[in-house]
Amino acid sequence: MNPEEDTEWNDILRKHGILPQQIKITQNDIYDSAVAKAQEEESTRLENLDLDELAELEDEEDDQVLEQYRQQRLAEMKAVASKERFGELRHISEPDYKREVTEASQESWIVVHLFRDSIPECKLMNRFMAELAQQYRATKFVKIVSVECIHNYPDSNLPTLLVYGNGDMRGQLVRLDRFGGMRTKKKDVEKYLIGLGAVDPSLRRTLPNEDGGSGSEDDGDNDRGGQVYFDLAKGI
Repeated sequence: MNPEEDTEWNDILRKHGILPQQIKITQNDIYDSAVAKAQEEESTRLENLDLDELAELEDEEDDQVLEQYRQQRLAEMKAVASKERFGELRHISEPDYKREVTEASQESWIVVHLFRDSIPECKLMNRFMAELAQQYRATKFVKIVSVECIHNYPDSNLPTLLVYGNGDMRGQLVRLDRFGGMRTKKKDVEKYLIGLGAVDPSLRRTLPNEDGGSGSEDDGDNDRGGQVYFDLAKGI
C-alpha cells in the first residue's frame, strides 16, 4: 500500500487518523511561492549593492516610470486623434445626405445647417458653423441648401440646424429668433449644441485671437426650451 496514493481506502485511513492528511499544492500556492522567492532574491540583491550601484538602479527605475507615462500619454493622444476626424464645414448635396448624415450619425454627432445664400442669418450661421467645426473636430458639421434637403422648405424657417446622434435626430433649431436674430453670438449656438451633447467641451480647440472661453457659461436660458419643432424627417 502506498500511503501517498489518492485512493478511497487511504481516504478512510486519513479520516481515522491512521494516515496523515494529504497536503495538496494548488496553482496559487506555486505562484505565491514563486513571488516570495523572487522578492527574497531581489531583497538579497539590493542588500549587496553599494551606493553607486543603488543610484544607477534608481535612475533605471525612473526611466521606466517615465517610459510608462510616455506610453500612457501616447495612448491618450491616439484616442483623441481617433475622435477628431473632421475640422471643417462641408457642403453636401441631396444625394449625399443619407451617407453623410443619416448613416454617418451612427458613429459621430453631426450638425446640419439648412441654408440659402440670400438670407443674412444663414450667412451668419455658416460663419459660426465653420468656426465651431474647427474647434470641435470630433463633431461633423455640414451645410446643405434647404430646398435640396427638404423640397419646398420655406425660407421663413431659415436658418435651420438639424442635430443627429446615434442614428437619429436629436434636436432642431429653427431660425435665430430666440437668440436675437442677427444679434446672435457664436457662443449662443455653441451653448445650444453643448446642451444637446453634440459637442464635447473637453475637446474644444481655441482659435487664433480667441480668449479661450468655451461659451458654456449659464446665462439663465434653457438650451432645450423654446424650440419650434417640425416633422422635418419626412422631407429628408
